[in-house]
Parts: sequence; structure tokens; C-alpha cells
Amino acid sequence: MMDFFIISVINPLPGLDLDFITEEPTGVVTTIQLLLLLTVLSLAPAILILMTSFTRIVIVLSFVRQGLATQTMPPNQVIIGLALFLTFFIMAPIFAEINEVALTPLINEEIDQDEAFELAVVPLKEFMASHTRERDLALFMGYAGLEQPESLDDIPLTALVPAFAISELKTAFQIGFLIFVPFLVIDMIVASVLMSMGMMMLPPIMIALPFKILLFVLVDGWYLIVQSLLISFS
Repeated sequence: MMDFFIISVINPLPGLDLDFITEEPTGVVTTIQLLLLLTVLSLAPAILILMTSFTRIVIVLSFVRQGLATQTMPPNQVIIGLALFLTFFIMAPIFAEINEVALTPLINEEIDQDEAFELAVVPLKEFMASHTRERDLALFMGYAGLEQPESLDDIPLTALVPAFAISELKTAFQIGFLIFVPFLVIDMIVASVLMSMGMMMLPPIMIALPFKILLFVLVDGWYLIVQSLLISFS
């Protein structure tokens, strides 16, 4: 292992130039652009979670599992995977627009990176603004000392992203409450029946679980949940 390390130091890998320190202006600009690109890539998970429909979807699916009281069924991997693909499905027109107006011209060297970023942000800002409550946006705009925006261009991302995030959280919890109501009714009915029969030591959750699953299957629950999520973003 030590011999391989010494050989690698003496004979560096061909085609890899890791020397970012240069005095040429062009080289400095390229280095800065590379660092900015790496920064954006490191923030990709946060962008996916807070600037798309992922937050609302994954929270609603988690509420479904909590309402069913099935603990780890479906597993976290299934919930997150389903949330990701539903997010890609919902955001597909927006991603296609970003690719058309920003990414493709950038690859063809028709525009520079700054202009590509400005063009790519517009579809995302339109999506977030359409699902952001005015009260939530006013909270961050007022805290930052910004005036009431006249157009979408006047809203900075630093205010729009957190406003969109808390709006999505509120919407997700509202949907989650509606999901919990029928399951809560089943729990109350089962608990009342057990108390009337004098079965105090028998956990109501154990008896209510199969009835919850049966009701969820009979009404085609997953279809209704996904349908509701798709309609909420239409």
C-alpha cells in the first residue's frame, strides 16, 4: 500500500490537473466557477427538499403510515423512493423548461453561467410562488426590510424558499389531519366496544389495526392519497 502511494506521488495520474492556483485572470475565473458549481452540487439535496414538491409528499406519506399504526410498514426506503418519483413526475414540466431555457443554451455556449442561473431560477420561482401563502412570504419580506414586491422578479430566493417551505409544511399537516380522522374514529369505536365488553387489558390498537388496514385496502387508500397530492399541485 505504501509502495502504491509513493508511486502515485512520483507519477501522478495522467489527465488530472489539481493545481487551482494560477495568476492568469482566465484561470482565476474558471477556478471560481468550478467552486461555485461544487457548492451548488453540495446543496442539491436541500434544493430537492425545499424547492420542490418533495416536502409535502413525504410528510403526507408519513402521516398515512402513522395513521395506520403499522410502525415501519411501508419502510422508510419505500416512502422516500415513492416521494422522489412523485416529485420527479410533478416537477417534470418545470425541469423540462429549465433544460430548454437554461441548460441546453449553456451547453451550446449560447449563454454564460450567470445568465443560465438567472433563467433557470425563473420556473422554480414561479412554482414556489404559486404554492406559497402571502402571509408566509410577507413574514420574511418584512423581516428583511424589503418592500412589497410588484412582480416575481422583486422576490429574492432567500425569502421565497423559507416561505415556500413553511407553506408546504402547513399544507402537509392539513392533509395529514384529514387522513388521521377516519383512523381515529376506528380507534375510538374499537376502544368503546372493548370497554363495553369489559376487556380492559386488551390493547385497542391491536384490535383496530386489521380494521384500519381492511378499510384502507377497500377504499384503495394509496390511489386516493396520491390522487389528492397530484390535485393539490395542479
